[in-house]
Amino acid sequence: MVKGANVDLASLSEDIDSVVLGLSWTSATGDGDADVSVLLLDVDGKVRGDADFFFYNNPVAADGSVQLLGKTPTADGSEDRISLDLAAMPPDVECVVVGASRYGGARFGELDGLRVTLADRAGEVLLGFSIDDAGVESAFIFGEIYRRGGSWRFRAVGQGYETGLAGLATDFGIDVEDDAEEESATPVLDQTPEPRPDATPEPERTVEPLPAVPRQPDRRASAAEPAPTAEPALAAAEKAPARRPRTARKKVTLPKVAKKSLAENDSWRQARLFPVSSLRSDRERETRATSILLSVMAQVPEFGRRLTAAFGAPAGRMETFTEVSLPHGDSPRRPDGVIRVERAGRLWTALVETKTNGNPLKAEQVQAYMDIAARRGYEAVITLSNDVALEGSPLVDVRIDRRRKHKVALRHLSWAEVAHQAQMLIRHEGVGNAAQAWLLQELLHYLQHENSGCHGFQNMGPAWVPVRNAIDEETLCQGDQRALEVVENWERLIRQVCLRLGGELGRKVLPVQRVRRGADPQSRRVALADGLCRDGRLGAELRIEGTPGILAVTADLRTGKLRTSVEITAPEQGYPLTWVKRLVRQLAEAPADLHVETLVEGEGGGPRGTLERLRPEPGDLLPKDGARITGFRLSLFKGMGSTRGNAETGFIRSVDDAVHRFHAGVVTHLERRPSRRPSGSELPTG
Repeated sequence: MVKGANVDLASLSEDIDSVVLGLSWTSATGDGDADVSVLLLDVDGKVRGDADFFFYNNPVAADGSVQLLGKTPTADGSEDRISLDLAAMPPDVECVVVGASRYGGARFGELDGLRVTLADRAGEVLLGFSIDDAGVESAFIFGEIYRRGGSWRFRAVGQGYETGLAGLATDFGIDVEDDAEEESATPVLDQTPEPRPDATPEPERTVEPLPAVPRQPDRRASAAEPAPTAEPALAAAEKAPARRPRTARKKVTLPKVAKKSLAENDSWRQARLFPVSSLRSDRERETRATSILLSVMAQVPEFGRRLTAAFGAPAGRMETFTEVSLPHGDSPRRPDGVIRVERAGRLWTALVETKTNGNPLKAEQVQAYMDIAARRGYEAVITLSNDVALEGSPLVDVRIDRRRKHKVALRHLSWAEVAHQAQMLIRHEGVGNAAQAWLLQELLHYLQHENSGCHGFQNMGPAWVPVRNAIDEETLCQGDQRALEVVENWERLIRQVCLRLGGELGRKVLPVQRVRRGADPQSRRVALADGLCRDGRLGAELRIEGTPGILAVTADLRTGKLRTSVEITAPEQGYPLTWVKRLVRQLAEAPADLHVETLVEGEGGGPRGTLERLRPEPGDLLPKDGARITGFRLSLFKGMGSTRGNAETGFIRSVDDAVHRFHAGVVTHLERRPSRRPSGSELPTG
C-alpha cells in the first residue's frame, strides 16, 4: 500500500473478525527499538477514557479486543505484534490507531525498514505498508482500522510527531507526563570528568524546568509551524502535579523472597499439584504435560489468552479437552488435545499435537489433523514440542489444499516459549489472583523438572559431532549440508537462550539480525554455513532491553572456546584516564578473568588485559601513541561443551551458562542511566 491509501478488509479475506498487526523495523547497530501503542477512538476522534490507551504498561483490554503480544523474532530481526478482535470491539469505538514511539532522544529516522503488516486469523498476510520518509519524529502512527458502512477498513497513515509519545497521545485526548528527555540516553560510563588539581571550578548552573508538552493541533509533525508560547506551560509546571492513577489494575506476582520452609530437613519434599517423578514413558509424559498445560490455560485467562491470541483465537470463555476421538477415514484419530474458545456464540477450535523429550513431530500425524480440521471447520492445528520453529525451515512438511474455502492455520509452540510466558506472568507482569499465580508456579515447576521431558531445545543434531571433527581436520567444505544443519540448530539455541534470559529478567531479549529486510532466510543461513566452514566459528548477537550495547556470543569450534562480549561507547566528554578509572570501579565485582580491550580509531587494536591485572593500574588501558579511544570491549572466555545434548558437559548447557554468567557478572555492573519511559503511574490521565 502507499501512504494515504485505504482498503476494505472484507475484500481481502472472508475471515477478518480477528487480525494480527505486525510492526517492524531494523537498525544498522542492532540495538534500535521502539514501543508500540494502540488507541481506541470514538466518533469524535478521541479516546473514551484512560482504558482506551494500550501500551507497555497496559497491554491487554479487559474484553480481549486488544492485546499487545510483544516481540517475535523474524528472519529480518523482530516484529512487534498486536492482536485485534474486531468482533469484540465495543460498538462505540469507531477507529483503532496503531503507532509506536521512541524515547531518550532517539528518532525514527535512525531506523530502517519501517513497516506494518496485517494478517488474518490463519496467519496469511493480507496487506503491508512501508514508511520510507521518517526523519526527526520520535513517534509514528503506522496505520488505523476504522468503521465505514458497517465494515472495517485499513488506512496507511505514516504520520509522525517530534514530541514522541506525549504528542501522539495528547492529540487523541490523553494527558501524558513524558519526562524521558530529562535523563541521559548514553548507555555508557558516567561522563562527568574528574577535576584537575589546578582547574578553576565552574559556577553551578541553574537548570530551568522543562515546559509541559503542548497539545498538537495537527497529527503530522511540522517544522514550519511556529512554536507555541511557553509561559502558560511554565506556570502550570510550578504547580505540584496530582498523583497519577494507574491504567492497569493491580496484578498478583510471586513474592521476590520465598517464605521460610517448615520442613525439618532438606529431604522433605514439598507436595506438588502436578507430580512428575512417577513418569516412566514418553507417552505418559506427553499425556501428562498436555493435560496439565491445557487445564492451566483454561483456569488462568491471562495465560491461555497469551498463548492463543497470536494464533487468531478470540478473547472469550476457554475450555480444553484431551484424548478426543475424531473420525478420519477407516479409523478415528485422537489428537493430544483440543482448545475451544467461545465468544458471542462463535467458536474457535484448535487441535493440539504434543511431543516431549527429543521426539520429533510426525508429518503424517500433523497432516491428518490438518485434514480433519479443514473438514470440520476448525481454525488451527497447534504443534507443541521441544523444538524451535524457524522461518523458512518448517518442522514438518504438510500439504495444504488451496482449493478449500476454509483455511486452517498450522502453528508451533516450543516448551521453552510456554515456560517463558508462565515466568513473565507470575514473576513480572502478574495475574488476576493468588490462586492463579500458584497454578502457574506449579506448572512452571513441572516443566522445569528433569523428568518432565519439557525442557525446550536440547540437541544440536546428528551433524554436530561430524562437523566439529571435520573442522578439526580442516576437511569441512562450503556447501556441506551438515554445516547448514548446525547453523539452523545454533539459531534455535540462541532463540531459546533469549527466552530463558528474558523470562528471568522480565525484559525483552531478542536475537539481532543484521540483514536487509526481505532477504531470504534460507539464503542467509547458507551464507552463515559457508562462514562456519571457512572460519570454524558460530556467532550471534543479543539485544537486552535496558542494557548497554549488544551482547555477542561466539563459539569457536577450532579452539573449543566460548566468548561472550559487549562493546560500550566511550563518553563524549572528560578525560580518558577518568574513563578507564571509572570503568574499572564499575567492574569492581566482575570476574577477575574478564578481558578488557580499548577500542581506538583505525585498524589497529588498543591495549588490553584482564581485570585482575588492570585493577591496580587502570592507566594501562590508555593507548601509548595517544590514539583516540572510541570505546571498550569486555569479554569472558569459557570452555565449550563437547557433546551435542543438554547434559552438564553438553554444548547447549555451556552456551546457556556462558550467557547467564556474563550478564550477571558483567553487564549488570555497568552503570547506565537510561531514558525512562513513562511509568504505569504516569500514563495516561484524561
